Formats: sequence, C-alpha cells, structure tokens
Amino acid sequence: MLHNVRDKDFDLFADLARERGQTVSRDTVDLRILVPAFMISEIRRGFEIGFLIVLPFLVIDLIVATITMAMGMMMLPPTVVSLPFKILFFVLIDGWNLLVGSLVRSFN
Repeated sequence: MLHNVRDKDFDLFADLARERGQTVSRDTVDLRILVPAFMISEIRRGFEIGFLIVLPFLVIDLIVATITMAMGMMMLPPTVVSLPFKILFFVLIDGWNLLVGSLVRSFN
C-alpha cells in the first residue's frame, strides 16, 4: 500500500502525526497515517480518470447541441441525438478495456 501512496499525501499525514508528538518514518509506518494517505491518493486518481472519461462525452454533447440548434430543432433534446453517438464512441475506442486498464495501471 505504501508504494501506491503519493509522497505529498504521505507527507501531509506524517506532518499531522508529528504535530501530535509521534515519530514518523517511511520504514515504520503506522496504519493511522498510511490508510488516510492511501485513500486520498486513490480518490485523486479516481477523479482524474473520471474527468478524462467525461471530457470527450461533454464535447459530443456540445457539438450535437450546436448542430441541432443551427438546424432549428429547438424542441428536440440534444441528449436524444447524442446518446447513440456517445455509445458508439465508447464502443469504437474499446472503452471498457481502456477504463479497466487505467484502473489496474494506477496500482503501479
């Protein structure tokens, strides 16, 4: 677990432990320092992956909304048109493979 923790996150919780008078080193790590640092690191990685997944779908939404408005289709919700394009995009780029691969790679 220590190998998957960012140094910045570990240092944050180590500094908090030092303020309470505990001695901290990377050789003997207390779980009260390691577990929160690991959780913060993984939450950060999760948000990064989520942002990278949402960004292309947001671009598809914007393009479809612009095209439907330019064609004068005010009453047609853009999500009705963009959803098949999003699914097609996800299937064409082999989305599940990329998603699971990036999750596994995040554990070094």
